[in-house]
Amino acid sequence: MPSSAPPPITDSADVPDDPAAVPPGAWRALALVTLGFVVNFWAWALLSPLGPVYVERGLTADASLIVAIPVLVGSLGRIALGALTDRFGGHAMFPLVSLITVVPVLYLGFLGQYTYPSLLIGGFFLGIAGTTFAIGVPYVNSWFPPAKRGMATGLYGAGMGGTAISAFTTVPLLDAFGDSTPFVITAAALIAYAVVGRLLMRNAPSWKPSRKSILAQTAVVMKLTVTWQACYLYALSFGGYVAFSVFLPTMLQNWYGLAATDASFRMAGFVIVAVIARPFGGILSDRFGAARTLLVSYSAVSLAAFALAFQPALMPLGTIDFIVMAAGLGLGSGAVFALVSQSSDPSIVGSVTGFVGAAGGLGGFVPPLVMAAIQADTGSYSLGIVLLLMATLGAVAVTIAVARGARASAPSAPSAPGSG
Repeated sequence: MPSSAPPPITDSADVPDDPAAVPPGAWRALALVTLGFVVNFWAWALLSPLGPVYVERGLTADASLIVAIPVLVGSLGRIALGALTDRFGGHAMFPLVSLITVVPVLYLGFLGQYTYPSLLIGGFFLGIAGTTFAIGVPYVNSWFPPAKRGMATGLYGAGMGGTAISAFTTVPLLDAFGDSTPFVITAAALIAYAVVGRLLMRNAPSWKPSRKSILAQTAVVMKLTVTWQACYLYALSFGGYVAFSVFLPTMLQNWYGLAATDASFRMAGFVIVAVIARPFGGILSDRFGAARTLLVSYSAVSLAAFALAFQPALMPLGTIDFIVMAAGLGLGSGAVFALVSQSSDPSIVGSVTGFVGAAGGLGGFVPPLVMAAIQADTGSYSLGIVLLLMATLGAVAVTIAVARGARASAPSAPSAPGSG
């Protein structure tokens, strides 16, 4: 005779068939890879706060190229690193790249920071640290279910706050303890993380290595519409964040006459706001959709850019504008990778991330050079801010196209939770 007793109540995390269940070990994996992202971005941003210092020392009249070279290399390198991660997994790739980054960091600390050509060489190889972004996104994506990937990748993306560590510590350490000190400390952190990551990181139980050749995988990714849509959106949001994080000290010095240390601290504040906003971009995308979240973020950036174009007084309006700009760019950065995670096959997320991450980095490489040229020609950054406003309005148009495409495909295929 069948029992009339109700079935036992179980926690959803213990039910293997629950599509929203987070598997055991996922949170530890997220914490470890985010820590690695923090340390590598700390290294990647070492030259940014030192740009004004090298100008004061007479090594160059303009530090724009010095701070932009690591951004360029770290961006383009993501295409290859994303594909390699699809094949070898984050457990192998993240500690390896962290260890390789130690070489250019120590080179710059002891030899490379004393001439302009050697700074460019060191900065080129320092760019390797920036490729780690394309390792972490597919790694996190493989650990979390679709309904929570926006949140997970958003939390991982907050590791870009490693640039704030560089902003707060690099110049004070150099002034207090000598030129090599910030580089030696960063190298020690990279080595420690490489050891910890190798010992404690694990690939997700569901992860399977891609068997396609890197060229074949790249060809598949290049045919996807979402790849190019996300590339533009990320070039605007994360590219804007990178551009401001590397160029803001110079901009504040030239536009508002701030001292190097004051400008670096204000840049760090910009970074912190963007870092805090980024996880919310993923969380809100899971809840309301990536497209809606992106529209909110780009509206904020547009309003801030419009106001900044008139070069308002730094206190209070200019500061408020920079804060709104940082929040909008951080929110958008999180939402873009929620879109990627929700709309891409898990086996190619690394390759898609490589392309999108490269676009974001390139979006950060070009603006500092353009802004420096505009300021040299006109004496103001206003025209450059206007160009940012126009690019943001273009991102709004792309986001609307993404939303329409999602609605058009909805009848034939159920969308992932929170897809935009």
